[in-house]
Amino acid sequence: MYKKIIIAGLLLISLNPVFAQDQKINVVVIGAHPDDCDLDAGGTAILFAKLGHRVLFVSATNGDAGHFNKGGEVLAKIRKAEAEEAGKRFGVTYKVLDNHDGLLMPDLNLRLQLIRLIREWKADVVIGHRPYDYHPDHRNTAIALQDAAFLVIVPNIAPETPALKKNPVFLYSEDRFKKPNPFSPDIVVDISDVFEQKMYAASAHQSQFFEWLPWLAGQLESVPKTETERLKWLAEKRIGGITKEMKAGLFKWYGEKGNQVKYAEAFEICEYGSYPTDEDIKRIFPMLGK
Repeated sequence: MYKKIIIAGLLLISLNPVFAQDQKINVVVIGAHPDDCDLDAGGTAILFAKLGHRVLFVSATNGDAGHFNKGGEVLAKIRKAEAEEAGKRFGVTYKVLDNHDGLLMPDLNLRLQLIRLIREWKADVVIGHRPYDYHPDHRNTAIALQDAAFLVIVPNIAPETPALKKNPVFLYSEDRFKKPNPFSPDIVVDISDVFEQKMYAASAHQSQFFEWLPWLAGQLESVPKTETERLKWLAEKRIGGITKEMKAGLFKWYGEKGNQVKYAEAFEICEYGSYPTDEDIKRIFPMLGK
C-alpha cells in the first residue's frame, strides 16, 4: 500500500508496511558503543525475543577509548566480550563493528556497513539514536543511519547484499535532549516485567557501568561490591523516570493499565523509513497492550 504526500510541489511516495498478524519480526537496534543498545531498547528486545522474534544489537564502534586506564586493542577485546555476554543475557545477537571509539564519522564506509547489516537481518524495524546528543559518536551513528534508511531498498547501492523488498520502520530511541527538537514518544513499551533481566544483562558491561562511567562522574569509590547492590545502583544511575509524554503514550497503548507501569522504553518514528499506522504498530510491537 502506498501513501502519496505532496510537499513543496514534490510528489513523495512512501511505502506503508504491511504485516501479517502472526509474522515473525526482525529487529535491529544500532548504538554507537557497546552498551548503548542495552539501555536504549534492552527491555523491548527481551520482550521481542521471548515472543520468538529475532533481535540484533549493533555497536558502531569497538569502544576502544571508553576507559581511564585501559585502551586500544586490549579494551576493544574486553568490550566485545562484555557485549557477547550481554547478548546471551538479553537473548539477542550482539555485533560489534571494528570502528574506533570517539573517531566515528558518518561517512560512506559506515553507511554501507549499516545498509548491509540491516539487509542481512531482513529488518522490519530499525532502532537507533537521534542526531541530537552530547557525544559525537551518537550523533554520527544517527546521521549514518538516517542516510541508510531509504537506501536499504535501492538495489544498485551495495548490490552485493540484496536490497530489502520493503523499507523497514525506522525509530529513534529516547533521550532527554531538548534542542533543537525534544524527543516525542510515538511508541511506549511497558518493560516492568523484564526490568530486572534488563539490568542483569546490561551489567555484563562491567568496564563501563562499574568503572568508566563512575570514574567520569567522580564516583568510582561509591560503586557497590556485591552483584545485588550493583544492579540496584545501576538502575538508580542509568534509568530515567517516566515523563508525562511517555505516560500519555502508555495510556494510549495500554489503557488504564498504563497508570501502573513502573518502567518503560519509548521510541519516536523516523520519517525516513516506512511510516506505520497504529494498527501496523500493534502488529510489529505485539507486546503493546498486554
